[in-house]
Amino acid sequence: MHALLTLPRLFYAGLVWLANSPKKLLLAYSVLIVVCGVLYRHFEGKSIGDSIWWAVVTASTVGYGDFSPTSWQARVMAGILISVMVLLVIPLITAHFSSKLIVNNDAFRHEEQEELKENLRVARALLEEMAARQGITVTSEDSAGPPAAPSDR
Repeated sequence: MHALLTLPRLFYAGLVWLANSPKKLLLAYSVLIVVCGVLYRHFEGKSIGDSIWWAVVTASTVGYGDFSPTSWQARVMAGILISVMVLLVIPLITAHFSSKLIVNNDAFRHEEQEELKENLRVARALLEEMAARQGITVTSEDSAGPPAAPSDR
């Protein structure tokens, strides 16, 4: 069973590696365009400029129709190119930019959260010490917990 999951895990790791860097994603897109352009040139006998143009137009799913594959090899490659763009590259680009827009720059880092927790522990200990000096007993029920949920009226 473990052997069956190896390939999907490697594929997922590769996607994460690509998605975490716009430079890598742009490089992968460029390589995809060039490879498909060269293959189109080989299958269809077009010039390299026309073949790269075909790859860009096909990858962007614009499909002007000025060039279309006639051989079965080029048609299969076109299907793969369109599928990779629509199912992988465009969603990865969208996800990357979305994650950059959604990041909360005001959120506390882990170290800051731990420092705040420690400061609260010290403050609580000091308050308990002051309460003990004045003869006030503090029980664990008095401790601050999460606020109660608002009632649904």
